[in-house]
Amino acid sequence: MLPDILQPLFSDCAASIVNQPASAESASAPIDQQLVARLFARSERLGAADFLLREVAQRMHERLDLLRLQPQDILDAGAGLGLDALQLLERWPQARALALDLAPQRLSQGRRLLAQQKQAAQSTLGRVFGRWLGGARDDDPLIRVAGDYAALPLRPASLDFLWSNLALHWHARPHRVFMEWRRVLRAQGVLMFSCFGPDSLRQLRSAFEYAGLGQARVLPFVDMHDLGDMLLAAGFADPVLDMEMLTLRWRDPQQMLEEVRALGGNPLANRARGLCGRQAWQRMLQALPRDAEGHYQMQIEIVYGHAFCPQPKTGGTGESVLHFMPRPRS
Repeated sequence: MLPDILQPLFSDCAASIVNQPASAESASAPIDQQLVARLFARSERLGAADFLLREVAQRMHERLDLLRLQPQDILDAGAGLGLDALQLLERWPQARALALDLAPQRLSQGRRLLAQQKQAAQSTLGRVFGRWLGGARDDDPLIRVAGDYAALPLRPASLDFLWSNLALHWHARPHRVFMEWRRVLRAQGVLMFSCFGPDSLRQLRSAFEYAGLGQARVLPFVDMHDLGDMLLAAGFADPVLDMEMLTLRWRDPQQMLEEVRALGGNPLANRARGLCGRQAWQRMLQALPRDAEGHYQMQIEIVYGHAFCPQPKTGGTGESVLHFMPRPRS
């Protein structure tokens, strides 16, 4: 039986906008959502990028420490293996957690990994160190659902907290995503997310352009200020956004490119087809920046954001709602 948080809209999950074409006026980039799902289904390629997901998740948790929250229903949008959702349950063990991802293969892989951890916890050392192995729970504590995070299978005002780590930039319509996230959050609910900013992978983009290979080989990312405008337009209150640049270094350019692909690949509908020539590829590699020690460098701009779902200004029948707080006595 489906949890009550899912039942009202679960049958309408097929109404996702995944298969709708991205129009130029509404899309941040011509992203093919079906291709996104296929790219993230390749679990063997994605493991190399897990270090970045874990690092950004930790930095998001540091920001979360500044907020006083005790949510009952939480969603990890773009959950992948569900590791972030499990970590949120460690913070709020009383909560119910939904892990949603566009690629069902990633969710299944996460369930298998959790089962393997529990098997390890059955050993003598596992029973002693079970809380570090993640085997303290008898069953999978997550509700894992495959779906589009711009068309959630959730009833309105069903969540207290919505978390999304490095997932928003893979969607063609972030403004629609924000509108949907606003719909499912309760009054005083909190949204916290991270995504890539427009200066991410700019060294790689410049190298491709230098080699004459700049035909949509690197995904464009939305500016932080535009994301803030989208949050306000979607009805969120008090949005706070900031960014930081992370510099990654590699000795081997091929390993660098493999790990960049592991971040999700190129889901652009207008991406270049076919292979490039050997000479052009060598020119691209030669154009990649290197530091004084000979390491290849790549910068990732991480945008962090959080916002609140305001109290409704009108009631269910359309009447205005005024929130009155008496002045404290001196």
